[in-house]
Amino acid sequence: VLSEALTTHPHVKKVTFTGSVEVGHLIQQQAGFRKLTLELGSNSPFIIDEGVDIDQIIQRSVMGSFTNNGQVCISIQRIYVHKSLYQQFLERFVSATKQLVIGSPLEENTNITAVISKKSLERLQSWIDEAVQEGAKIECGGTVEGNVLLPTVLTNVNRDSKVFRFEVFGPIVCIFPFDTLDDAINDANDSRYGLNSGVMTPSIERAFYAAERLETGGVVINDIPTYRIDNMPYGGWKDSGVGREGVKYAMQEMMEQKFISFKISDH
Repeated sequence: VLSEALTTHPHVKKVTFTGSVEVGHLIQQQAGFRKLTLELGSNSPFIIDEGVDIDQIIQRSVMGSFTNNGQVCISIQRIYVHKSLYQQFLERFVSATKQLVIGSPLEENTNITAVISKKSLERLQSWIDEAVQEGAKIECGGTVEGNVLLPTVLTNVNRDSKVFRFEVFGPIVCIFPFDTLDDAINDANDSRYGLNSGVMTPSIERAFYAAERLETGGVVINDIPTYRIDNMPYGGWKDSGVGREGVKYAMQEMMEQKFISFKISDH
């Protein structure tokens, strides 16, 4: 097997991999003492605190949920909205989602198109069906046209459903109300993953409070967790992986640190 040759060959000093948790764990076992960077996916939470201007964030939230059909490892998968804003946010989010243009990826104005494979489409359908059986409500989408899954918004999702528990990697987002910021943080942390999270809040104190407690490698304040530039140290906690990407940080991950000391004289 070529992959095992790459992870065990004596001339290979470093292994970097982007993919599934299961394969990442296998590579980690094979690689031994070699340096590793593993980017293994996510289940990104986005917290919208009380006092936020809903009008300012709807389009950005929809983009973060459905760009590339949600097939982005830091795509928004779970949105937590303070109960004072929940109904207003849900209505506007669903309305904006219904306006997304479905069509060919070759057309410039297309927002949603076919997912990566038939196998992925069937998995996404089965996860939606399971969520509905376990009490979830489909606010929009949930149906298939050809190889396109219409962008899907779910509420009242059971915390044991796959759409909550695992990485969706498709055009599905779950929206929940919360009472206190601690409730939202605890629910966001109830995940095997921890890559990026986002927090919208008008309060710098609450921003720092959430950032310190969220169990993710990156916390984006006042923007979506889908925000990424190569200046950032990009990588996760828990099953989201080990090591950091981003040009500077990837280079550091590929180097060994060496300490050199000169003793000039005894005086």
